[in-house]
This record gives sequence, structure tokens and C-alpha cells, in this order.
Amino acid sequence: MADLNTARAYIEGVDQSTRKVALVASLVRGRSVADALVILPHTPKRAALPVIKAIESAKANAINNHGLDAKTLVISTISVTTGIRLKRFKPASRGRALPFQKKTSNILVEVSGDIKPKKKPVAKPAEEVKEKK
Repeated sequence: MADLNTARAYIEGVDQSTRKVALVASLVRGRSVADALVILPHTPKRAALPVIKAIESAKANAINNHGLDAKTLVISTISVTTGIRLKRFKPASRGRALPFQKKTSNILVEVSGDIKPKKKPVAKPAEEVKEKK
């Protein structure tokens, strides 16, 4: 299913249409995580904030849960799918009610990178070992 060198984050219920969020997500698709986190704050779209949060969450999962190196992280997958639609009505003239839908989105981010090498314990000199005995 998922490769050992990938971590993911899934954000549900972003209160914005899928089309608008996907426009922002396509800006950073295939880029490194560091580049994406520089580009998105300068993007003049409201959808940039949830995409930033999703990428930062995937980055934190990769570092803390999977032991990946932060410098090598690349966005391997970023997809935006439709979420639930809330059906609402707007009052109109002559007692009518006009229906509309509040659309939501789901964001999936997968990052991949190299496993961080584990540090070896420092070997104690032979003199200290003899003194303790």
C-alpha cells in the first residue's frame, strides 16, 4: 500500500470548493516541502492556509512518526477531493426559498524522503571502563 519512506496527512471538511483548493494545490505538486512552505504563504488565495496546514502535518508525521530526514522531504502526492455538501436555503421574495449548497473539500498530502541515519552511541575509552571495575 504505502512505501516505508512515505508519510501522509488527510484533512477533511475544508470549507471551500474543491476547484478553488485544487488550484492552489497544483502550485506545489511535485516540489520539495521546504519550497512549498515558502511559496504558499505568498499565494493570494484563501485556500493556501489549509494546504499549508496539510503539508506541515504530513511533514511532522514524517519526522516524528516515520523517522524521515526533514531536508529530503518531497511532496509525492497532493490531491483534493470533494467533501460533503451542506444543503441550505436562501430566502427570496414572495415567500420563496432558493436552495444552494455549501461545498467542502478533503486534502490528501503524501511526502516521501530518506530515512534519517541513527546516531551510534559514543564508545567510551578503555581507561574509563577499567576505572569503574
